Amino acid sequence: MMRQRIPVIAAKSRLSVMDTFFISHGSPTLSIDESLPARGFLQAWQTKVFSQRPNSILVISAHWDTDFPSVNVVQRNDTIHDFYGFPKQMYDLKYPAPGAPELAKRVKDLLKASGIKHVNEDRKRGLDHGAWVPLMLMYPEADIPVCQLSVQMHHTGTYHYNIGKALAPLKEEGVLIIGSGSATHNLRALQFESSSISSWALEFDNWLKDALLEGRYEDVNHYEQKAPHAKKAHPWPEHIYPLHVAMGAAGANAKAELIHSSWHYGALSYSSYRFKTSR
Repeated sequence: MMRQRIPVIAAKSRLSVMDTFFISHGSPTLSIDESLPARGFLQAWQTKVFSQRPNSILVISAHWDTDFPSVNVVQRNDTIHDFYGFPKQMYDLKYPAPGAPELAKRVKDLLKASGIKHVNEDRKRGLDHGAWVPLMLMYPEADIPVCQLSVQMHHTGTYHYNIGKALAPLKEEGVLIIGSGSATHNLRALQFESSSISSWALEFDNWLKDALLEGRYEDVNHYEQKAPHAKKAHPWPEHIYPLHVAMGAAGANAKAELIHSSWHYGALSYSSYRFKTSR
């Protein structure tokens, strides 16, 4: 039996192998709140963090949960304002980045080749705020094609790590892989009037940092059993699963680097990581 050949996206320019990233996107107010340190961090992305210009961007966002992996296949991304009760000016923001239908097809082929039987295409969905808010600050020109990939909240960290492993070839094709979630995410535990950090949030965030920097990726895959206050930090897992995808795509020998750390509302960590791929 002949093996199916998976098409490769032709690179527009010769690029070295891309690193992968996990960005904690925090509150939607990141889009307008100049006082947030994470905003300045993302605005300095191209000058201080990652100067390479990708051919396209794949974002795994915590805000798109589906039964099966899904990619958005569009020519131009609409801006989804999937938040409620925020200042009106946030609903006027647009990030009309081109879609990346070729990348979407490539993602689908790679996932199916890895053994995932069902990968869906969404031909209407644009970018949710887990994608467009950080990208608006990182690449404000909105001129790089963007594709989104969903998470499956009913699956595990290991499942998402393996999705990342399947997507690893994209790093050699000029594709920047970004997992967008949050290092801690318990909205019911936010302290809007407090300047101190909750002890449980700090302990989880420190555990995650140590595990990543020490290369204990299997511990991170099983964070529910290994980490302190795991259920408190993530009552639901959708905001940590994008980390597993970025981690898996980087590879078992990748070196994690903490590239930003700040807090909001006493319990919302903006810790963000770069995974330096073995060359």
